[in-house]
Amino acid sequence: MHAVAPTSPRPQTVAGRRIPDRRTAPRINGDELVVVSVSGQIAHPIARANPYRIGYDGVPRVLPGTGGIVLNHRIGDACIGLAGDHIEPGVALHNNGREVVGPRDGPNNALMTYACVGNVAEVLSGRMLGRRGVVTGKHGGINHVLVDFPTEVLARLAIGDRIQIRSHGLGLRFPDAPELELMNCSPRLLRAWGLHVRDGALHVPVTHFIPAVLMGSGLGKNTAWRGDYDIQMSDRDLRARHRLGSLRFGDLVAIVNADTRRGPSVRQGRVTIGIIVHGDSTVSGHGPGVTPLITGPAAQLRPYREPGANLAAVLGIRTPVPPRQRPTLPERDPRRACVARELPPRLSFATTSHAAE
Repeated sequence: MHAVAPTSPRPQTVAGRRIPDRRTAPRINGDELVVVSVSGQIAHPIARANPYRIGYDGVPRVLPGTGGIVLNHRIGDACIGLAGDHIEPGVALHNNGREVVGPRDGPNNALMTYACVGNVAEVLSGRMLGRRGVVTGKHGGINHVLVDFPTEVLARLAIGDRIQIRSHGLGLRFPDAPELELMNCSPRLLRAWGLHVRDGALHVPVTHFIPAVLMGSGLGKNTAWRGDYDIQMSDRDLRARHRLGSLRFGDLVAIVNADTRRGPSVRQGRVTIGIIVHGDSTVSGHGPGVTPLITGPAAQLRPYREPGANLAAVLGIRTPVPPRQRPTLPERDPRRACVARELPPRLSFATTSHAAE
């Protein structure tokens, strides 16, 4: 892999974090990319007939979930321990349009595919006409594109307002490193992230290293271009060992021994770099969602720990909260003990010898 020609004489900083000299940044195929406008509407939350979610701790809870406009949690804020399930920070977009050709959900499929993290989003209708935000991720299953706006804009947006995204990044690649694949990622994010080439490998700042064995919901999908997959948080010891209680919306993380080229899977010797897009969940197999951005061989894709590697800081949007360990919602909930007391006595598997019979 080769670096680009010198473009900046001095090192840059974002939110106090040093950005490596642009002379060591990887070369991209920027002149080949096409900018396309796609749009959606702010989606209303959807509720099932049964309002309860049964947690992996056995406690039924009624919690806010996906969709709508989240007013008090944005990128850079903690995503662990919230009284919510799969909370999507900022606004969630869904294209409800129908075309005369293609499948019924074709327009939303295009929105999910085209939108890239770091793309500019602009309000096309309502009281906040003309205000701009940034795409922060994609949430599969519910099929939402997530967009962050300043808090004062979020407070005045309305369900159904139309948001247009300037899609830029589909087809992005590193010409000098074809073994590394890019997805869901804009050139804007790559330029600001602080990626640098050294010893033939791409070095990437991340906040956390996550073993692939902790990844749950989303495995088995045949594409990583339209969503995310979840970090399972139910094992307390593993959660503590990998500092997962300090995860924030917008954190850029490394999933070790993970391959997302043709859909999320476990594969030794490969690494996937992604971004935390939605909050924790109490449901088995679910947790904070990661939208993949870069995947490749571990020999060529080398993440390193950097506490400031959060989208809010990288793009200069706002200062993230300091990373600190937070208990999960089940850990905070005193009803766990009540449920445990209600469980039947543990069965005994002691065997009786034939002689005794």
